[in-house]
Amino acid sequence: MRLRALLETDALGLRLLGGEDELDRTVRGVMTTDLRDPSRYLSGGELVLTGLAWRREPADSERFVRILTAAGVAGLAAGEAEIASTPDDLIEACARHRLPLFSVDETVSFASITEHVVRQVSSERAGDLAAVVDRHRRLMTSGPAGGGPEVVLDLLKSDLDLPAWVLSPTGRRIAGAALAAPVGAVLAGEHLAAARTGRREPHRVTAGGHTYSVFPIRSGGRMTAGRDVRETVLSDWLLAVEADAADWPAERLDLLQGVTQLIAVERDRRDAARTVRRRLAQEVLELVQTGAAPAEIAARLRVAAPVLLPGLGTAPHWQIVVARVEWADGDIEAGPVAQALLEEVLVDPDSTGPEPSDRIAVAHTGDEAVALVPLPAVVTGTDEATATGLHADALLAAVRTPLAAGLADDGRLTFGVSAPVHSAEGLRGALEEARHARRVAAARPGPVCAAGHQELASHVLLLPFVPDDVRRAFTARLLDPLKDYDHRHRAELIPTLEAFLDCDGSWTRCATRLHLHVNTLRYRVGRIEQLTGRDLSRLEDKLDFFLALRMS
Repeated sequence: MRLRALLETDALGLRLLGGEDELDRTVRGVMTTDLRDPSRYLSGGELVLTGLAWRREPADSERFVRILTAAGVAGLAAGEAEIASTPDDLIEACARHRLPLFSVDETVSFASITEHVVRQVSSERAGDLAAVVDRHRRLMTSGPAGGGPEVVLDLLKSDLDLPAWVLSPTGRRIAGAALAAPVGAVLAGEHLAAARTGRREPHRVTAGGHTYSVFPIRSGGRMTAGRDVRETVLSDWLLAVEADAADWPAERLDLLQGVTQLIAVERDRRDAARTVRRRLAQEVLELVQTGAAPAEIAARLRVAAPVLLPGLGTAPHWQIVVARVEWADGDIEAGPVAQALLEEVLVDPDSTGPEPSDRIAVAHTGDEAVALVPLPAVVTGTDEATATGLHADALLAAVRTPLAAGLADDGRLTFGVSAPVHSAEGLRGALEEARHARRVAAARPGPVCAAGHQELASHVLLLPFVPDDVRRAFTARLLDPLKDYDHRHRAELIPTLEAFLDCDGSWTRCATRLHLHVNTLRYRVGRIEQLTGRDLSRLEDKLDFFLALRMS
């Protein structure tokens, strides 16, 4: 809105004291202040309302007006409730700096002016942005993408002063300005938890000392009637705005819903582009599972490599990741959910934008999703090509917290990671390796679990498959006497045992780690042996204690 419009509104009680040539300035907000230096709270375009409490002598007017001019305010309005008339020195200072000056009738409160300006500015901004969004939607639905989500977020920031981000269900930033990774994870996790409990949207989240409102960006732009929320909650993008939308009028909420639909168009385009990669992964998976000749698989990989690694030729190394989503009632088709999740999980959490997932091909069969991940070769100093593959622990750390909130208490996500292989002959073994690793992960507690190929060559592979009653009996026989003694005497025998085994039975290293005298350590170990009837100098007894601690 313009300053001229305020002057023409009789109910506001404004009288122009100077600056008639500047009345076409745009008012973007309003601020009431009596600070001597309010610059830290000004961003430009405000109508500043003041009761002149900052003025103690005529020279103060020049300093105050200079500060407002440097901040780019639209105009200044001085209240007359506490003074007979506006001081001449203020009128002259405003004239020198070409700052429009108004006086406010004592019968009109600053609150009334503020309410009027905010209402008018918000209405005009929402109307302008709605027109822009509608125009952009028509462009995007009738032709190529017009800049992607970043364009829409720029409009929200410039036209409604709403900082906004598009996030993946794991909290990875897809579009928007820089956002701390923990904040993205918190926003995603809180949103997923709210969606699972059926709370009304948008969801209000406090993170990093700021308040956000989170809107889902649903595939196709809208929820299909009667569709189970679990089919989409783990794959929908999110629109997070730094504002509390609880008191927003319906018009503004509708506008943000329109923005989510606009971004959903981009999401659908990206998913459509994945069709080729998914089909390639499905073809390779079928060849591997049916025992096709390595030459036939290699030929298919040669076709897939340029699509997945454009410009790099045939990928000399591949890695397979297997994931499964399971729901308690088993009535939901989990394969597509696992496929969409795996496409997100395998993206580097530090990367931004939708493109990083363009080099990942994921197929699904039944409730299982299988990813074929190409790994660019790295030539070492000996001219030997190696590949740095994905690690289960790193994948798990990046996604566990937010996805656990979406899985709630009736869902599980487990995945296994194979070792890198450099030829078609190794893919079948890699697939079986990834499936075995996933089964190891599935035997662990928790809603999100992962295991890697490294664990298949150790006792970790065996422990999850020991029957529960055997595990309980074995650990109780060895550890319960120590736990009871610790409970009664606070002797810390269990921590001592763990440290002793971790130090490979070295008295000196263990005593140093526990900050104990060696004689004190020998006393504790002797007490452990006395209570359990075992000898910690024997390899067999050390191994039994080690396994008991791992299974407890």
